Amino acid sequence: MTLPKPDGHWQIRTAEDTDAGQRVDRWLSGWTELSRARVKALIEAGQVRANGDIVGKVTGKIVPETEYAVFVPPPVDDTPTPEDIPLSILFEDDQLIVLDKPSGLTVHPAPGSRAGTLVNALLHHCADSLSGIGGVMRPGIVHRLDKDTSGVMIVAKTDVAHRGLAKQFARHSIERAYVCLVRGRPHLRTGTVTTRLARSVHDRKKQAVVRGTDDDLDASDHGRHAVTHYETLRGFGQKRGGSVGTPVVSELECRLETGRTHQIRVHMAHIGCPLLGDPLYGNQKAFMSDRSPEEMRVRDAVAAFKRQALHARLLGFVHPVTKEAMRFETPPPDDYRALVGVLSGLPRS
Repeated sequence: MTLPKPDGHWQIRTAEDTDAGQRVDRWLSGWTELSRARVKALIEAGQVRANGDIVGKVTGKIVPETEYAVFVPPPVDDTPTPEDIPLSILFEDDQLIVLDKPSGLTVHPAPGSRAGTLVNALLHHCADSLSGIGGVMRPGIVHRLDKDTSGVMIVAKTDVAHRGLAKQFARHSIERAYVCLVRGRPHLRTGTVTTRLARSVHDRKKQAVVRGTDDDLDASDHGRHAVTHYETLRGFGQKRGGSVGTPVVSELECRLETGRTHQIRVHMAHIGCPLLGDPLYGNQKAFMSDRSPEEMRVRDAVAAFKRQALHARLLGFVHPVTKEAMRFETPPPDDYRALVGVLSGLPRS
């Protein structure tokens, strides 16, 4: 068959009798050396042909004596480029930068967010003075905050600083405190959540508590141990049908002993107090069933918040070169404070 010749190249093979009945994506992946996810994306983009006809289903079956062609686009240079994105810098010397990351800013490039990230901003601000230990895609990044989490972050400008900070994170000697708004209130006003966390088998975007590891990290060797200390700071409103003093929403301070992906979000949901606005771990439709004017106003405010109510308010560490003890705090941003203002209007009882 005759195929168009845009930039890129075609890989072509004719299916044999022994190939009959195999899934298209699995069979194509086997001889093109492309991942099944990549093959799926190419099929969905109309870049796979069977005897010249576009293949439309990933789950279709291979037909013998059919010529299959896969168009592989030319590789894209994913190397991050400098971008003039404003940064809120709390401290900077020739070794490191401490900044207040706004919500909505992704830390490093990834599929779907190749530009407009903190790394792009740092490349512009620092020119060539960023640690290379994190690799091309994550220069200087020692730790990260989720895209929609605001607050204090530290970035290494030299390899010496990167190694020194990484050791402190590994020893869990970095002081990290967050504030968050959660539904309801923890059973214990102050406590510790100790579990193992692993990628969810039901949704690869999520982390999940490994079953049976509550307060017993040795109950499984699966996942990574995670420890969160929390304290209830204040409550808002009175939960309908709850005992006196049970708030509709609570503000908590969470201190991390470990720093796993989505740790606070998973742990708070695990103890029945998901973060307000959390699209992954919080069932927002279940939030408040009362139709009072106050709770309707809060429900509207939460719906408009558009992110998890989580702010990294404090970061303390030892400077990896000067050995000076350093501690930085920032207040929650305007959207968080505005939500607190609405919550404060809830009647107590």
